[in-house]
Order: sequence, then C-alpha cells, then structure tokens
Amino acid sequence: MKAEERWQARFRAARMTLPVWARLAPSRAVYRCNISGIWEIHAWDRSNGATRQVTSRPRGTSHAAIDPTGQWIWWFSDTYGDEFGIWTRQPFNGGPEMPAHPDLAPGHPTGLALSAAGTAAVGRSSRHGFQVLHFRVGGDERPAVIYESREFAQVSGMSLDGSLIAVSHSEHGDSRHPALRVIRPNGQVVGDLHDGPGKGFSGVRFAPTMTDRRILTLHERRGRREPLVWDPLTGEQREIWLRVPGEITADWYHDGRALLIGHNDRARTELFRYDLGGGDLAPIKTLHGVIHDAMPRPDGTVEYSWSSAAHPPVVRASDGHVVMNQSGPSAPPSVPLEDVFVEGPGGRIHALVSRPEIGTSPYPAVFLLHGGPAAQDDDSFLPNVAAWVDAGFVVVRVNYRGSTGYGSAWRDALRGDVGHIELSDVAAVRDWAVTTGLADPERLVLAGASWGGYLTLLGLGTQPKSWAAGIAAVPIADHAAAYRDETEGLRAYHRALFGGSPQEVPELYAASSPMSYLDGIRAPLLVLAGENDPRSPIRQIEQYLGKLAERDHAFEVYRYSAGHGSLVVEERIRQMAAQLDFARKHVGLAQPASARS
Repeated sequence: MKAEERWQARFRAARMTLPVWARLAPSRAVYRCNISGIWEIHAWDRSNGATRQVTSRPRGTSHAAIDPTGQWIWWFSDTYGDEFGIWTRQPFNGGPEMPAHPDLAPGHPTGLALSAAGTAAVGRSSRHGFQVLHFRVGGDERPAVIYESREFAQVSGMSLDGSLIAVSHSEHGDSRHPALRVIRPNGQVVGDLHDGPGKGFSGVRFAPTMTDRRILTLHERRGRREPLVWDPLTGEQREIWLRVPGEITADWYHDGRALLIGHNDRARTELFRYDLGGGDLAPIKTLHGVIHDAMPRPDGTVEYSWSSAAHPPVVRASDGHVVMNQSGPSAPPSVPLEDVFVEGPGGRIHALVSRPEIGTSPYPAVFLLHGGPAAQDDDSFLPNVAAWVDAGFVVVRVNYRGSTGYGSAWRDALRGDVGHIELSDVAAVRDWAVTTGLADPERLVLAGASWGGYLTLLGLGTQPKSWAAGIAAVPIADHAAAYRDETEGLRAYHRALFGGSPQEVPELYAASSPMSYLDGIRAPLLVLAGENDPRSPIRQIEQYLGKLAERDHAFEVYRYSAGHGSLVVEERIRQMAAQLDFARKHVGLAQPASARS
C-alpha cells in the first residue's frame, strides 16, 4: 500500500467509541461510530447482537445518552455543527424522533442527566447566562428552572432515583476551578463542596443503585485530581489517596462497593480496582497505551476502549476478549511513540516524538500543538499524526504548561501571560530537536487545531525565525473579537483564564492575541476554518486574514461547512490532504506520485 493510500485508509477505517450501557438494562447500549462515513449514534442490543444506526444527519452527531432503564436514546440536535439546538429522543428499538420536551428552548448544551424515575435535568446556556432545568420526560408540565446563574454552571449528574441533582458552578471562583452543589428537583440546596481559589471539584457520577445517594467527585486538595466519595445527605467525605505519580480518575463498579481507578502518568493509562470496604487496590491487566474510556459490567469485568500510537483502537474486556469491532478493513498500524523530557523555563517538559521509517535525520518536522489548553497529547492512535509520519515528517507534540496530566500547578501556569508561556515551552523543545539533529531547522512547520491553532498564529508572529510554515485549524486570532461571538461557556472560560472580560483587562487580551503580532509574521500560512464554528468564530478569523492581506502576506484558506471540526470522514481526508500539500510545498518535499497524477 502506497503512503497516500495508507494514511487515507486510517481515516476511512471503521472506528467506534466504548458502548455505554443502561444502568438498569445492561443489555442495551449506545455508542458513536463512523461506519457510514459520518460519526453517528448507534444502538446495540447485547441480548441478541442486533445493532442499528440511530441518527443520520448531514454533519454527524456528537452527543448521546441512554436513560437508566434502556427505553430511550437521547442525542443533541444542532445545525451544521454550531452546537446550538435541542435534545432529541427516540425509543431504543426505533420509532419517531421527538424533542426531549416541547417547551425546552434551544441553547448550548451544558450537561444532561437522566434518572430511572423518568425525569431529566438539562443544562443549557444562552446570552442570558446558564440554567439547569428539570422535568418529567413525556409529562405535560413545563420544565422548571432549578438553578440559574450569569456565571458558568453545568449538570454533573443525577441520582438513579432522581431525588438529587449535582451542578458544577463558579459562584465561588471560576469555570476552570468549579465548586459542586447538590440540589433537589425543587431547587433546594442539599450540600456544597468548595475548597477555595485554584482548587476545583468536578462531579463524576452518582452511585449506581437506587438507594445509594453518594456521589463520586474529583478534587485537587494535593495538587492533582484525585477521587473523593461524598454523601451530600450526611456530609461524609472519603478521599481515595494512592501512592502513584500522575493523575487519578475513577468510576463506580455496578454495586457501589468498589471503584474503577484510571491512572494517567506520562501520557499512558492503566486501570485498577479499588475496594471501598477494605481499601485493597488490584491492577487490571491492559495493554500498554491509552485507555480512552472504561466501564465495569455487572459481572465485574471491565470493558475499555484502547489504542496506542502504533496500534488502532479496539474495544476489549479485562478478561482479554474483544468486545465489539465494526466490520471492514482495519486501520494500517503506525510507528511507536518516543518519549522526550526537556528542561524548560517552567520545569521539565514532556514531549512525544513520532519518527518516520523513511529518510534519515535531520528530518523535516511538524510541531503539532494540542487544543484545550487544558488537554493532553498522549500515546493514542491518531490518523493525522500517522499521515504526517508517512509523508516523511517527524512529528513532535509538546505537553506545554497548561496541559493536563502533570498536576494542577502545571495546568494552571498560564495565567498572566497566556499563549507566550506555552510557546516558551515549545521553543525549548524545538531547540532540543534541532541541537540533537532530529529536526532540520530550515524545515520546521508549526501546526495545531483550536488552542493549538491559536498558538500557531501567535508563534508565527512572535517566533518568526523559528518556523518555515504554519498551519492553523479553527484558531483564535483575536481573543477580544472571539469573546464577542463565542458561546457563553467559552466566555466564562476566557474570563477565568485572563482574570476578567475584554472590557475589564483589555491589555491582557491584546498582549495574548495573534492580531497584535501581524507585523512579525514571515512564514507562509494555511488557515482552516469552520463556517458554523461557535468556539473559534469565523468572523475574527476573517478579520485577521484581512489584515494579513493588507500586508501582502502569503496565506491560503480552507473553509468548510461545519463547526469546530468535521464529523464527516471524507471531509477530514480533504483537510488532511490540504495540510500535507501545503507543508510539502513550503519545506521542499516532493508530492507523492499518486498526488501528482
């Protein structure tokens, strides 16, 4: 298989997410899959093996849930990826689609929770702020507003019996460090968790039995995320402390007597079973790589979605068998990941290197920056990374300050100099790659999507001698202009990151915006932009490119009719091809024969 065919085959290979089963009907599950060529919602009846595609929308579907009884499948219906719309539901075995409630106004989704009692808690935001609404599914009464705030709020969960609802909110701090409140369906406050500035609480899930109203949360009392079990009715708290580096997540076993522990350290994941009665911690055997999602079954086995940089995703069980895979050709493998640790201006930086099997060093290199910024590059299988490798580039990914996985202080280090802090870490890794002979200093491409696209624009303007070309997908080009058009949730995030709105701290927004550094740009630029993107609004991108045009700077634009990325496989391939062609042209790599013909 030629390199061009190989990278495209990875995008086209059928992939699926971990099937999520109904708590009281474990034979019924939903998952997302791209087998139709578009990422859509699918249902799986495990009792007879039957599957069916639930949604069929021109731009795909991102969010779905199944109610605890397994009777209804829910998904969020927006317009061409703009993330503004309503929750829709359909019977598990098929039937007419209907709005979650006829009186539920459209909005941007901020959480959904469903109970076994037939009630729902829906979070939504609009320009008026944030609301949590409660209603009986199929009932005649209008949804009741049980929580409302101008500041960030999100539904985190609901007890199985429907008597308690958890809401993450920023009344005491900001959206990056939320507090957790439990309320009743009438809005009465039951309890609050809040540890003060810089220490957030996030709700994971209520206990999975009808009579157990404990909630599993994550706290940051020791400088990283760790599990805590909280009973909001009694106030009792139990912290789960483990003597391991990295960060910890958790979920419930089916009977509420044990926790499934996810341990993230140095961009890989491992699983443990933690017994709440005796405190015993037992490892669960998994392959070396990344566990994307995991969920215990009622029989005690754990099902998980796994991949590594070299091996495509698969859904497995802890007893070793493959749970479910879609039919069709599997994705060709790629190269294994190499770990690099570089001393940087703020501490030791973890970078991930994917080295091509063809050619010799120094290689042309693409520094591929992740989004977020509170996210992480890891040892996952990524078709876009593999495509760059097949094209002859070494791919360098940097978990700069602001990334998750390395503790709260590393994640929160951005405040005061947003963008420039991340890029100083990228610069340190760039210097390492050049001085060690890994990367050719004359053929370095800076690229990324979302926050990574923002950093690309900022890097081209502030580090003009470092980069031969830049590729920015769905970037923020001007923080203040993006603030005017983005969702209310992202406005709250901006205020948390900068310490205020653009009206309150205009100098900080300007100092961190690529728009302020247009005169420094020397490298050619490719920008990819979604016409319906609510996260990186296209108007501020157009304004940026207009200013570049006034300076007669060379750039190319790829526009597509979707939102913050595309769920259509062939569209993703077209975008990847555009990026490869642009990079090859500007670093002097020949086009493959199949592309020239």
